[in-house]
Amino acid sequence: MSSENSSADDVRQVWDVVVVGAGPAGASAAYAAAVAGRRVLLLEKAELPRYKTCGGGIIGPSRDALPPGFELPLKDRVHAVTFSHNGRFTRTRRSKRMLFGLINRPEFDQQLVEHAQKAGAELRTGVAVSRVEQHGSAVPDRRTVAVVLQGGETVLARAVVGADGSAGRIGAHVGVKVDQVDLGLEAEIPVPETVAEDWRGRVLIDWGPMPGSYGWVFPKGDTLTVGVISARGEGAATKRYLEDFVARLGLAGFEPSISSGHLTRCRADDSPLSRGRVLVCGDAAGLLEPWTREGISFALRSGRLAGEWAVRIAEAHDAVDTRRQALNYAFAVKAGLGVEMSVGKRMLALFERRPGLFHAALTGFRPAWRAFRDITRGSTSLGELVRTHPMAQRALTAMDRRTVPSAPAAAEDAVSP
Repeated sequence: MSSENSSADDVRQVWDVVVVGAGPAGASAAYAAAVAGRRVLLLEKAELPRYKTCGGGIIGPSRDALPPGFELPLKDRVHAVTFSHNGRFTRTRRSKRMLFGLINRPEFDQQLVEHAQKAGAELRTGVAVSRVEQHGSAVPDRRTVAVVLQGGETVLARAVVGADGSAGRIGAHVGVKVDQVDLGLEAEIPVPETVAEDWRGRVLIDWGPMPGSYGWVFPKGDTLTVGVISARGEGAATKRYLEDFVARLGLAGFEPSISSGHLTRCRADDSPLSRGRVLVCGDAAGLLEPWTREGISFALRSGRLAGEWAVRIAEAHDAVDTRRQALNYAFAVKAGLGVEMSVGKRMLALFERRPGLFHAALTGFRPAWRAFRDITRGSTSLGELVRTHPMAQRALTAMDRRTVPSAPAAAEDAVSP
């Protein structure tokens, strides 16, 4: 276990904030709380660095949410996007300025954790949480939460942030509800220099054969990250899509160094973000952009908010004040990320029915490409775009009307590689 272990006499110490999960959301939360001068413990069940199934695209909002002085460990800088529709109608769009960067999650996550540690957070790895208790014998008073670890050890905190992923214990404790679960499959494929050179600075996005599905190729030096995502329940078809996709790209002859799969979950509109002194953020809260399935920026931004509000909850002296601060956290999340999610949900509903329309717009309609470019760079967001561009507003409303007959299905979300 790589940690500064508590000694026996420290067992009953009470941390201001305990963060469960050391991915981007948890590391951001730990950093935000530690920077505020609080005593913060960051718990992670794996040993770091560890692999995560993730495309690893760092768009503008992710970059803007990083701690000061954070240097992105970029493997490539993307200046071109090739779009295809199930392998056909291929067209590449280029940009003089960088659109977004590509990272490997193990080193990116590790670096975020190091920033949290430098800010004063203490890290314990190799520890899994079995449950959280806010009442009962393990809890000494109403201002304390007991985090019970596997093996029986109890860690006490004034506030807890759950960032332990979409199937984690803290989301279950809070009662997080999800609208739709998706299956992402990914392969890390080492390639010769000649192949790597062909992909340098360029990604591929392929609109897939199943409703709402798509595939991607993200180049990272001598390795290509190749993946696909589709609704859960289509496991065999999703696997076939990845196999066909890899073969079509001429990459079937190269042995993947890692093949992985991951279920991702997107929150329902009325899903809670807190319970008592416990907050959830990132994947644990089901916070992902429903259409593009982008999750890193949602993790970083919600993690920072959770860390800031956990500090306020740690200082709350009674249930009323605790509830007020938790509601303020929920409001902050919904006012920003929630707006983006609701627009993304509408975009997904249309994309499921008319992927060809999206492909035609992005490859042949300059304003659509400009919008894509500005969103990836972080100079605007989906929500901002719809709010400030009457044409985008009218187009989305018109498209909404066309999808009305299938409204119940349209209300379901998908989520992020």
